[in-house]
Amino acid sequence: MLEDREYMRQPAYHESRVSFTVLLLIINAIVFLLQLFAAHSPHGAEIQNNYFALSLDGLKHGYVWQLLTFQFMHANWLHIIFNSIAIYFFGRSVETVIGGAKFLTLYFSSGIIGGLVQMLFALLFPSFNGAVVGASAGASGLVAAFAVMNWEQPFTLILYFIPITMRGRTLLWVSIALALIGMTVNTDVANAAHLGGILTGFFYARYFVHGNWLPSRSAAPVHEKKSFWRSAKKTDGDVSAEEFLQKEVDPILEKISAHGIQSLTAREREILEKARSKMDKR
Repeated sequence: MLEDREYMRQPAYHESRVSFTVLLLIINAIVFLLQLFAAHSPHGAEIQNNYFALSLDGLKHGYVWQLLTFQFMHANWLHIIFNSIAIYFFGRSVETVIGGAKFLTLYFSSGIIGGLVQMLFALLFPSFNGAVVGASAGASGLVAAFAVMNWEQPFTLILYFIPITMRGRTLLWVSIALALIGMTVNTDVANAAHLGGILTGFFYARYFVHGNWLPSRSAAPVHEKKSFWRSAKKTDGDVSAEEFLQKEVDPILEKISAHGIQSLTAREREILEKARSKMDKR
């Protein structure tokens, strides 16, 4: 029976003894302290900028490791504080849904692709050229992934002590708009990297959480949803209730097992709830 299945009795969230979100924050803090210490040593700041910060000149010299190292570096205290806040609040939710391994892949892929996008603009437009540091691209990927996972779900963010309620799709479009506007008015900030991270996080989350690349119109009208449950009745020419559960509910249960209950769409949650009610009446 439906209720006998383990992941119907308890949400199958990805649980890990190690929080990679917290681990990233600790590493970023340690690296930042090392930056401060190195900056007071002879040629310390020069070595950081030339070999570890991301730059077009560095990549031309073959310093490809800069695509990774720049993500752990920050320009000042405010820089690391704001990035840490974003990583902590969005990263925890994303890691819970997709698990530690995919979380790290998402984060570093967003950072690397974001860095490459920034370097592409630096190659095309000299005003974008300059050393780049910060976890902003990876954090932007986490924000985009969170937006995908809460596409139609309202949530409240505290921005400068002001609570703002929005849906995931709104968060995504606002993030993209801010990155695009920033690219036109302030080239001193790596807004192109932010945009690359956002797009990476969006497509990564769409593929691994929802199984397709673009947002689907899965929120069908109520009368269309009811038609699914009419097909579960045991009448001539219709599929049996067990066949319906196997066809419609089992994939949802597998999705919970693989990605966590937070990954479900509103329609999938409604189907699951109706399945529980149907089982209780049998």
